[in-house]
Amino acid sequence: MSELIVSVSGIRGIIGESLTPEATCRFAAALGTFLGGGRVVVSRDGRPSGDALKHAVFAGLMSTGCTADDIGIAPTPTVGIAVRTLSAAGAIQITASHNPAPWNGLKMFGPDGAVLPADAGQRVKLLFERGPIALAKWDGIGSVRVPPDVLTDHARLVQENVSVSTIASRGIRVFLDGNGGSGGPLASQLLGELGCQVVQHNCEANGIFAHEAEPTPAHLVDVAPWVKQTESAVGFVLDPDADRLALIDEQGNCVSEELTLALAVMYRLKYVTGPVVVNMSTSRVIEDLATAAGCPFTRSAVGEANVVAKMREVNAVIGGEGNGGVIDPRIGWVRDPFIGMALILSLMAEERKPVSQLVAELPRYAMLKTKFTVPKEKLQPALDTMRAKWADATANTIDGLRLDGPDWWLHARASNTEPVVRIIAEAPTEEQVNSLCKEAGELLTS
Repeated sequence: MSELIVSVSGIRGIIGESLTPEATCRFAAALGTFLGGGRVVVSRDGRPSGDALKHAVFAGLMSTGCTADDIGIAPTPTVGIAVRTLSAAGAIQITASHNPAPWNGLKMFGPDGAVLPADAGQRVKLLFERGPIALAKWDGIGSVRVPPDVLTDHARLVQENVSVSTIASRGIRVFLDGNGGSGGPLASQLLGELGCQVVQHNCEANGIFAHEAEPTPAHLVDVAPWVKQTESAVGFVLDPDADRLALIDEQGNCVSEELTLALAVMYRLKYVTGPVVVNMSTSRVIEDLATAAGCPFTRSAVGEANVVAKMREVNAVIGGEGNGGVIDPRIGWVRDPFIGMALILSLMAEERKPVSQLVAELPRYAMLKTKFTVPKEKLQPALDTMRAKWADATANTIDGLRLDGPDWWLHARASNTEPVVRIIAEAPTEEQVNSLCKEAGELLTS
């Protein structure tokens, strides 16, 4: 766990151990070399370590002739918008996303405001690992600038794509948990401008986590009751870099992060017919909604860049990932909880139904997400054994191994952000899904 994780998405590691200023500076220089100079947006989530790392990022970018546009603490989707607004060559977001507080990392963006695609990310990775780094001469060193505020641009873009008056007419009370991440201030601003009554909880972007960073139901046990106690109609919970959105219903029940995207898709498809894209590990609830609306449905490999690439290929109207990540092309090519909030509030306002009822009306499946530590050399043989065990299932090897049975599916893949193998399964009953994950886990670890 103390090793630096280097992937096509960026780098992640533990502060004071694997993620050092030297590694941070070199990775930024690798991106600067790849971009060939130009303006590069730099931002970070609220983690205190990010304040130190940003100077290493500045040094790496400047040394390769780049101008760093420092937008300070900002949500990851806002970075994508800033790249387009500022006509930048790319961006670096300093964040470890849902990893615990000791972690931090760097995430890369291209000139279109999307996470750098895998092929470009691989080139940056090789430059980081092997070089050569294209260092600028003394008279070509870059600089650091502070551009105009970009948070307002993001809020305005979201509001332009929903009916603010419809949401405001309902006077919805929202419980907002920013968990010390970068999204609290923007979410508070946006919800207020949508006419909501906002109950703020830990919305200062100070990097102090009141609970585990990943906003899953298991981590929100202490937060959930506050929604009912404050008489809020819905609870919104953000992860540290604000690219995931978790929901809590009006009764204080945590809603599966898979259903954040489902509710957003449900609303979007009320008004537009078009392709929907999710990744291999996302619930088939989305597929059911797309099919019912007469919309084409496609799955991609796991990873935001892969989902975005497939969305562009098929001209999708909405897409995302089952971790609470909503991607709406009208806003940008990044998982965006802010348009997610606005779409779900629109659904609540127009249907005049509480969140619990909207969730109850969705197709119902049981899903289990597990992870195992598996040596790299044992992974492929284990996947081959799994494929043989469920020989009647339809196999897909685009990303690890996905097996589709008549009423169930199972997906096993190595994580890009943690040194583990993830196994996710979905079936009609909890008994079935528990059995699938147990058997698959035994094959992986035997």
